Amino acid sequence: MKKMIIFGGDRLGVIPYKLSNQGFEVLSHINGRKTNMVKVNIPEETDLVLVLTDYINHNVTNSIKKLANKKVIPVVYSRRSWSSIAKVLEEQ
Repeated sequence: MKKMIIFGGDRLGVIPYKLSNQGFEVLSHINGRKTNMVKVNIPEETDLVLVLTDYINHNVTNSIKKLANKKVIPVVYSRRSWSSIAKVLEEQ
């Protein structure tokens, strides 16, 4: 199973369940709304970072991108809908 961390989106609903059916394990979900949350952490065992562009602070998104590039972890961006997420993961 690929390990994933999710940033953004207030609630995930059934998204983690559907991701597990696609072979992903969600390590954690961080909503990313707080403006003081510019320092983020991505665990070393992470294979993919999913950024849900709904309801996420722009500075947090930039921090995620920089840290993931430094750790050579791919980042994908999607809206918080299963059809959008599935499409992005197919392209990955």
